[in-house]
Amino acid sequence: MSERWIADRMSRIDASGIRKVFDLAVNMKDPINLSIGQPHFDTPEPIKQALSHAVAAGKNAYSQTQGIAPLIDKLQAQVAAEYGHSDRKVFITSGTSGGLMLALSVLVNPGDEVIVFNPWFVMYKHLTTLAGGKVVEIDTYPEFRIDLDKVRDAITPRTRAILVNSPSNPTGYVATAAEMEGLGKLAAEKDIPLISDEIYKSFCYDRPFVSPAKWNEQTIVIDGFSKSHSMTGLRLGWCHGPQHVIQQMLKLQQFTFVCAPHPVQYAGLVACDYDIFDRVADYKRKRDYMLSQLKGNYEIHGAGGAFYLFPKAPWGTGSEFVAEAIRNNLLIIPGNVFSPFDTHFRISYAAEDRTLERGCEVLNRIARR
Repeated sequence: MSERWIADRMSRIDASGIRKVFDLAVNMKDPINLSIGQPHFDTPEPIKQALSHAVAAGKNAYSQTQGIAPLIDKLQAQVAAEYGHSDRKVFITSGTSGGLMLALSVLVNPGDEVIVFNPWFVMYKHLTTLAGGKVVEIDTYPEFRIDLDKVRDAITPRTRAILVNSPSNPTGYVATAAEMEGLGKLAAEKDIPLISDEIYKSFCYDRPFVSPAKWNEQTIVIDGFSKSHSMTGLRLGWCHGPQHVIQQMLKLQQFTFVCAPHPVQYAGLVACDYDIFDRVADYKRKRDYMLSQLKGNYEIHGAGGAFYLFPKAPWGTGSEFVAEAIRNNLLIIPGNVFSPFDTHFRISYAAEDRTLERGCEVLNRIARR
């Protein structure tokens, strides 16, 4: 095969560092796996039953591009009650990644800039590249807070979007109401689209979740069921935003994803009413345990939500520390997967308690080497 076949943009997209760690686990004997960014509990039984019933009932053809009416209506009612925006419309996406790809594709022209917060979720940079743009990174180290002055200074005539994720992957940082208000108002003032990735909003432990859409009616919100209801493989997300943007995203969805998986949308209908309070409480307990075990040997900021910790490596680079962890049968993710800085690493505490105990033992042992 000739290398001339491959589009130039692909040379600017790296293989996922997270997937490389996943591949390592296949060949390890009983690894202590704290690398996986998905819930460790199974999809709740009523949701699985709804999916099974939908398949058995023949809901296996395409749905309408925007999604099935019962799910649209339920989510639209929730959004209307929360925000009261007359122009805010909902549609169903093929996962949150599908929603992000659609949003960036309809907003970004070649050469445009998308502001992201460093460290960022790995997908943001590469989806921006796919759309022909480039990311402009706002440094949030060491405490991962949003500095609005830095955002204002980073805005140029080429800025086409600001992309924010709270609670954050990889840091677990939950933005304050003041940060979200300031960001929402700044984007409105500058007439720049604001994309809010809210996939972890159910998992906030120390302060309530707030969306910038509360202060900016043009905010494009990406949400979904993957993390909250352990439906990562079922690929069901949803998006809401101003109608003129949603119409363009739907047009593109017709020619890419076509629709979200039809029977899974009926599972989503049940998920909307399924209480996950016990899961959230369990992850808060796990978060508290991890912090109590590691605080003596690690500098950890953020950690207020999602199910991640982003500690600073106690010696060496983040990559060197992760290599040592892997030699000790512990799988974690180097921070340079999410950032140009190689100083930290990501832990997922979405795991059984015994796995967390084993992981903390290794982490504390190698921190004191």
